Amino acid sequence: MKAAVLYETKQPLVLEDVDLDEPKAGEVLVKVGAAGICRSDRHFMHGDARINLPAILGHEGAGTVERVGPGVTLTKPGDQVILSFVPACGRCKSCLAGYSNLCDLHMATGPFMLDGTCRLHKNGQDIHHMGKVACFAEYAVVPETGCIPVSADVPMDIAAMIGCCVPTGVGAAVYSAQVQPGSTVAVVGCGGVGLNVIMGAKLLNAAKIIAVDIRESQLEFAMKFGATHSVNASDRDPVAQVKELTGGLGADYTFEVFGSAETIKAAYDMSAKRGTVTVVGIAPMDTEASFNAVDLVRNEKTIRGTYYGSARSRNDMPAMVELYLSGKLNLDDLVVRHYGLDQINQAYDDMDQGEVGRGAIVFD
Repeated sequence: MKAAVLYETKQPLVLEDVDLDEPKAGEVLVKVGAAGICRSDRHFMHGDARINLPAILGHEGAGTVERVGPGVTLTKPGDQVILSFVPACGRCKSCLAGYSNLCDLHMATGPFMLDGTCRLHKNGQDIHHMGKVACFAEYAVVPETGCIPVSADVPMDIAAMIGCCVPTGVGAAVYSAQVQPGSTVAVVGCGGVGLNVIMGAKLLNAAKIIAVDIRESQLEFAMKFGATHSVNASDRDPVAQVKELTGGLGADYTFEVFGSAETIKAAYDMSAKRGTVTVVGIAPMDTEASFNAVDLVRNEKTIRGTYYGSARSRNDMPAMVELYLSGKLNLDDLVVRHYGLDQINQAYDDMDQGEVGRGAIVFD
């Protein structure tokens, strides 16, 4: 099959033929229908995060089940499925405690399948699986727990978004921070995930939703998804601007959705007394962020991280599908660029240039 392979950081992905094994017990072969262009893959391409190389990236995807391995009961051939990049085992301490997004077995096996081996190869060399998904390819073998059946009424590119940026963003507002009606919210970073944080805050009836970014085009685009105010951080201190918009109080809930020490500190500083600061963005390896320890105590602030929006894929992705189908999540306006697999490097160049909205690789 054709796939886009990462051999070296800071180098383009290589489009070539690779070999894909048949699914083993508890695994599923999926014909990929769409794959999202997400910044998390870019982190590995740039070397800001580490993955065993060579690797096939792509963790935000959807497709159609072709074949299943022995013992599979959660899906069947012909099902349209969303792919989850945390295919939870259901048996570890985190899963049993209700935090399947933090599955211990998944994290321990990293870019391998759950049994610690690879299904992808080239000339006898193993190729690793990003998130056990590796959907920058025509087909993927994935754990059955990473396949969430979805109505065929959902377009493939939209289903792919529900594989990552939707639960990560909407979940951060709904499940992690639990934004309260009538509250004030500030979202620092208005890419695909940030837009979904905005939609999550709108869903929960936040009164004021402030979009913060350095690009005016991103801020204008954010208004489509529920932002009520915007702050351009390129021309004036964003903390001061958010304070002005909140009567000097700061925002009740702030979200950092870029991934840097500077933006994490800004999200903290613009939060109100008893404010909740939720860090969504993945910063480069070894990044450390600072905040004023006295302010933390005297103003009773809360700072927390969230991974995958604290969403449980098998429970929460179907709920987000229903929110989309009922018109409560504006995902149709989110995906604005489509590419073929052979255009994948161009797709990431467009992301780097600050194009608004989300891009998706679509397959025939």
